[in-house]
Amino acid sequence: MTKHLMKDAVSIPETAFELSEHLGFSRAQPALWAWYEIAGSVLSHYVVDPQLRLQKLFSWFYQDLGFQPRDDYFSVEAADLCYCVLKRQGNSTTLATLIILLAKQLDLPVDAVLLPGHTILRSFVNDELKYFDPLTGQEMNRHQLHVLVRGELGNAAKLKPSYLKPASIKRLISRMLHELKAGCIVSQKYEQAMECCNLLLQWHPDDVNLNRERAFIAQQLGCIKVAMSDLQHFIDNSPHDPVIELVKMQLKELSQLAQTYH
Repeated sequence: MTKHLMKDAVSIPETAFELSEHLGFSRAQPALWAWYEIAGSVLSHYVVDPQLRLQKLFSWFYQDLGFQPRDDYFSVEAADLCYCVLKRQGNSTTLATLIILLAKQLDLPVDAVLLPGHTILRSFVNDELKYFDPLTGQEMNRHQLHVLVRGELGNAAKLKPSYLKPASIKRLISRMLHELKAGCIVSQKYEQAMECCNLLLQWHPDDVNLNRERAFIAQQLGCIKVAMSDLQHFIDNSPHDPVIELVKMQLKELSQLAQTYH
């Protein structure tokens, strides 16, 4: 599993299903069979006009199949693609992923765009660029996109052009892993949260914020030496980070804790 995830040649939904099983959340095989059934039905909605084809896809996905946002939006279940396929509930990332896969079967150019805190859909049909909310299938204008960014980063945040670039499959699955990790932390499933961090660090070894997150998780598990090592790595590699003094204080507290244990 780990070797497979370290490869750049990842695929959806297979990799995401394997992730879920690897982390102990769902079994991949039932989700794969459910996915094959949905994917096999989508071609009956093929019509000649691409714009109409996209609208038919949305109508079928949200109204006929009943896919919707999960009430417990920040849970592990909402971030788990297996669960999303089987229960037809998810978050913006899992729902967007399924729409993208189905759109591909209908020869529709639909991509994921990873706004801070929210995944949206981007279509380029008939030379017209449009954005859609994967929670509802509703079209979004730039003001609505900016509202999402400001809601996550604060009122002064700008809608940067880089936010609107289509995401690679690897980045999309990385976001899924981040959201699974967050769901694990909320529900205090720290061992699985730790494994999410480990997998993400294989793909993004230079992301020192992952080391800082892993330090917090390791501390919850009582792995003080691991936590201290990750915090030291953060300090060594991000000397000018705004939170560096806070991290140094955390490391000092942990070192005192480690001495107390011994």
